[in-house]
Amino acid sequence: MNSQLFLAFLVVAGALACTPGVDWAYSIAAGLKQRSFLPAVAGLCGGYVLHTVLMVAGLAALLAGLPGVLGWLTVAGASYLLWLGYGTIRSWRTATFSAGAEMAAASSNQFRSFLQGMGTSGINPKGLLFYVALVPQFVSPEASLPVPVQSGLLGLTFVLLAGIVYTCVALLARKLLHSRPGAARRVTLASGIIMVALGMVLLSEQLIPVVAGISWN
Repeated sequence: MNSQLFLAFLVVAGALACTPGVDWAYSIAAGLKQRSFLPAVAGLCGGYVLHTVLMVAGLAALLAGLPGVLGWLTVAGASYLLWLGYGTIRSWRTATFSAGAEMAAASSNQFRSFLQGMGTSGINPKGLLFYVALVPQFVSPEASLPVPVQSGLLGLTFVLLAGIVYTCVALLARKLLHSRPGAARRVTLASGIIMVALGMVLLSEQLIPVVAGISWN
């Protein structure tokens, strides 16, 4: 693998992982509300592992090249974000952030947190496009490693960077806000609003062209 391309990818991927978005919002909510935020972070990373597998198998480019499929995937992702954000907003008033509340969480909730995290990143069409449009730019055909191997390594590198960043975000949210219940509730509310807002943006991207087409007809 070309070392210069790899270093450039580290910079770009690190910057993207550090950009606040729905993954950050879910990490913060998990850090504040759950006994352990690690299942949530693992779920987010699992979604990007799924994107990596699709990219290496060539399915990601195939899906991205089918506007209808990508459109339905966007609608599904937007609906999921709306549901997840609504649940976060609904629970913010009654959320407790004491140590006792943390210890009450069960392993079933941790598994649910993992699945929700995997759904958050795995069904996000923006993540699919990231792997299709950005990662191939850092693959060198002249390198000794085959292109699929390079693609897989770059994809997993992003997974590692994202896991580190999301762990830090969740940990900082827990350390800084657990002693401030009022602030923690406000941050939880903001996280839910971000999820809903991003879901509405994704949904509007699909609905506006349809409505416009109906109006013209």
